[in-house]
Amino acid sequence: MPAPWRQDRWSVLLRLLLAIPQIVVVWVLSVVAFFVTVIGWFGALLLGRLPGFAVRYLSAYVPYEARVNAYLMLAMDHYPPFRFRAPGYPVQVELRPGELNRLAVLFRIILVIPASIVQGLLHAGWWAVCFISWLVVLVLGRMPQSLYEATTAILRYQLRYTSYLLMLSSAYPKRLFGEEPGSEPERVSATRPLVLSGGGRLLLVVFLILGLISWVTSSVTASVNSGDDDTNDDNGINPSQRVVAPLVPGPVGQGAER
Repeated sequence: MPAPWRQDRWSVLLRLLLAIPQIVVVWVLSVVAFFVTVIGWFGALLLGRLPGFAVRYLSAYVPYEARVNAYLMLAMDHYPPFRFRAPGYPVQVELRPGELNRLAVLFRIILVIPASIVQGLLHAGWWAVCFISWLVVLVLGRMPQSLYEATTAILRYQLRYTSYLLMLSSAYPKRLFGEEPGSEPERVSATRPLVLSGGGRLLLVVFLILGLISWVTSSVTASVNSGDDDTNDDNGINPSQRVVAPLVPGPVGQGAER
């Protein structure tokens, strides 16, 4: 991906609305990708690599999803094209499908759990403050460098996670916080190699913490609600009465009896 540049404020203002068609397309493509992956899993167990049809479809689906995510998360202003191959689009993905370890393929769904947790926390944290990010980009007309670095780090980690889950890569997702300066001699783009500043690394940590808080809060809320439902059921109260009663004029108890 190239370095952040000025974005059209109207595009930023209506970003979520404009992205709806792409979100629908990605959802449909992901349903197909699920069945292709399931069939490809059996093929990979037998062949030690993904079958050709699975490689072709998944290698087109993953970059498509990456382009839409980059647009949706405000890292990119260009609207993603409705096609698999987009050589002129600023976001480019390089995949190297190859031989797979059959044992790693067999236990892929278990092995990917730690990376799935990290990926989930990152996205939960980013979306928890997405309104603030959206407002900053809308006012400035561009994404600040630190926010851009943290966002692209999340996008790259998700790309590596998806590629590993779909067996397009045998490499486990890693280097969430980017590469060290000078680790790669050739500078291809602003994100290859991805070198994060102190601000970018700090934002990643903040997103992880916010994601964890969001997960704990939702878990506690679900447990409390579940406990309340069990208590009401034990007391012989029909849960629907709690909804109907306030809508009936008069005291709550009388409304429930009616």
